[in-house]
Amino acid sequence: MEAAAPQPNRPAEPIATAVRRAILWRSGSQMLAQTVQWAATFLVIRILDPRDYGLFAMTGVVLVFLNMLNGYGLASGLIREPDATPRQVRQLFGMLIALNLALALVQVAAAPAVAAYYRQPMIAPLLRAQALLYVPTPFIALSYALLGRAMDYRHQARANLCAAIASAATALGGALAGWGVWTLVAAPMMLFSVRAVLMTWGARALIRPTFDFRGAGTLARYGGIVAAGQFFWFLQAQADVFIGGRVLGAHEIGLYTTALFLAQIFVAKILPPLNEVAFSAYARVQHDGDVVARGFVRSVRIVMLLALPFYLGLAATAEPLVLTLLGAKWAGVVPIVRLLALAMPFMTLQVLYTPACDARGRPGIGVANGAGGATILATGFAIGVHWGVSGLAWSWLAAYPLYCAISSWRALPVIGARGRDVAAAVARSAMAALAMALVVQLADRLLPALPAPARLAALVSIGALVYAGWLWTFARPLVAEVVALARRRGEA
Repeated sequence: MEAAAPQPNRPAEPIATAVRRAILWRSGSQMLAQTVQWAATFLVIRILDPRDYGLFAMTGVVLVFLNMLNGYGLASGLIREPDATPRQVRQLFGMLIALNLALALVQVAAAPAVAAYYRQPMIAPLLRAQALLYVPTPFIALSYALLGRAMDYRHQARANLCAAIASAATALGGALAGWGVWTLVAAPMMLFSVRAVLMTWGARALIRPTFDFRGAGTLARYGGIVAAGQFFWFLQAQADVFIGGRVLGAHEIGLYTTALFLAQIFVAKILPPLNEVAFSAYARVQHDGDVVARGFVRSVRIVMLLALPFYLGLAATAEPLVLTLLGAKWAGVVPIVRLLALAMPFMTLQVLYTPACDARGRPGIGVANGAGGATILATGFAIGVHWGVSGLAWSWLAAYPLYCAISSWRALPVIGARGRDVAAAVARSAMAALAMALVVQLADRLLPALPAPARLAALVSIGALVYAGWLWTFARPLVAEVVALARRRGEA
């Protein structure tokens, strides 16, 4: 028997309380889930071959391209609706089912052509199997919209954690069983399936869809604009593999994408759950520009406090880190990681603009920024690929500062924040992180010969002490602000 349609409207609750609880559940669960997945991922990387990751990255170009149309923009539109109705919820579910069924068929049909483009026959069966990922997607997206409206991240947290454990077990089991590249296909399937079941249960979203889309024009238009922004994000995020995969071999692409995975751990794994909470929070106060602007500057200050030491520390400790986590066969990743890590602070700041602009009802800003970024990065990759994977890494470092500057020029007036406020929010953390990186590099030269794990542990300990000491000496108000937030004091 069909469950009753969920009530899609937001509860009356102070925004500060909702945001704090949402961050606790969403980010806390993400950290725990990622810890489980990373432990399995690094073990799997040590077992599999770089070529396996290269083939998987090539299929990822198609998956990411089609997934920008999977309906998450429509789900975001429902989150923004001040008073959504049960009919709109059913319409959203119908749209999600129709879109994802069409995407699965397109992917199956395109598989042989994609394999021919990369000159890798194995890609065709991989893509056909990966088309099954579109089956659970409508259930996840619908539940995400309903839970996001209520800022209820407790059920999402439980679903994500259980899905991460199931996916990690599948990946590790597949690698040990000798599945090769199919390990990388099976793990996401398990992840999506478990998440769909648990999120649907948590949101009570097992409802009957409607395919009568009359009156859903506003939702569809907003979703279309968000999808356009995601299209340009796809171009900038996948242009390197699309361009490099045609010129370089699967082994080289495997090294490059593994280096990119390490460099993007914070911006790709830690930041998205914070942005989900930020979008829901901004949407609830979207008509109060001062509150949005203050919240954005504070989010930049706190995110960069965590991100900058990660990136500069990664650049300074790349060699012992790679040898410890991945093994000697991945040593070619080291110089690539160092270059990519230096580009990531600019990417992190640029990513923070989108939820604030979208919540203010200006998703076109993200589209324009994405179009500019796609042009800049694709041009850089087309030039850099002539120097192999190192050239692709240098393209990131050359292009992203320009991309971030253009995005700031467009987005900050919409958010209501000033450029000097954002610069001031970053400055203290940047100085502390630079001091940390310089001391760590000096210490690395002075240390005696040590095994990679011991060398890494020593450098991380030195870096943590230097960063904390610098902040305590020169940026004590910033430390006090973070402590106050952690203790639930002050403005949310």
